[in-house]
Amino acid sequence: MGTLTYDSKLTVALDDRVLAHLQAVIWSKLRRGEQFAFTWTDPMRSGLGRTSVWLSPSIPLAFEYFGGRTPRLNPAWIEALTKSANSPAGLTVVPEPDHPDGAV
Repeated sequence: MGTLTYDSKLTVALDDRVLAHLQAVIWSKLRRGEQFAFTWTDPMRSGLGRTSVWLSPSIPLAFEYFGGRTPRLNPAWIEALTKSANSPAGLTVVPEPDHPDGAV
């Protein structure tokens, strides 16, 4: 389990594989100067099941991974996450689609 820390104040625990795919999408959008919403569910936090934040190039983010190896990225999942990020509702974690060559 890795963590995504938003503005040094809010931290969410995510699987390293999920985090790596989110990082690819988030960095791509922020590099282009785009701002967007990111919403995730966190049933582990008592009483708080859903959190939304506004992502902007001016707000610090930190991605910290538990494992030492970088997960192999699934281009189909990056595409699905990017489509989500470009929607009016903003980025949400969508299920990972099958990778065309079967690799995950």
